[in-house]
Amino acid sequence: MDLNHKRTGSGPPLLLIHGLAGSRGSFDPIIDELAQHREVIAIDLPGFGDTPPLPGEATIPAYADAVTGFIEAQGLRGVDVVGSSMGARLAVELARRGGGVVGKVVALDPGGFWGTGTKRFFKGSVGASIALVNLIRPLLPFLTGNPVTRTLLLIQFSARPWALQRDTVLPELRGFTAPSTKSAFRNLTAVPQEGAPAGTLSTPVLLVWGKQDRVTPPGQSARALELFPDAELKLIDKCGHFPHWDQPRQTIDLILANTG
Repeated sequence: MDLNHKRTGSGPPLLLIHGLAGSRGSFDPIIDELAQHREVIAIDLPGFGDTPPLPGEATIPAYADAVTGFIEAQGLRGVDVVGSSMGARLAVELARRGGGVVGKVVALDPGGFWGTGTKRFFKGSVGASIALVNLIRPLLPFLTGNPVTRTLLLIQFSARPWALQRDTVLPELRGFTAPSTKSAFRNLTAVPQEGAPAGTLSTPVLLVWGKQDRVTPPGQSARALELFPDAELKLIDKCGHFPHWDQPRQTIDLILANTG
């Protein structure tokens, strides 16, 4: 499946995978800096941005198959990958599958590592956010342009929403109204994330978690390390669910230091 994408910069290739409701524009706060060191390929997952939806169910395995097909078609086998949220779960899933499809992986606040209680919290809180954004969609340009209302809208997702740029957050919030968002959200918690027992990962995986993440709280990193014992973990202070929004400098440094 062909995926809409932006390709920029030069150097060893680096694939960026956005999260639920996002698009390749989710990485705008860091892509220009990364492109000074790497050839960056930022994709729109099926049903998001300008990529058509999947023909079947929007599940993690189906998304992973689509990204694998894109990597193969573009001659990118072994590409280093950075994923955010749902995209981070896809990145670790591709690493778990092995086969040399991806190289080094940096996973920013991945989903999929819930316990029973945290799964209910995720479904309830994010489901409420999706419902609210659908209700107020016509007002989003105004609400995201004001630091006070932007903070109220994004306090669940960011440790410092007042400092974010409207051009970054407005497309992301509009993405919450896309049919593919609702479909993917229904399926995200349906199948638990499989792990990679010690010694089975063929590529390094770095898990990055914001200490103030209110979507997939940092306590879930313990479950992630249980499933991926060969992975490494880095916690970032004053950071919510999107490290590349809240702490772009630290995120860029971590990506460059752990890939390439």
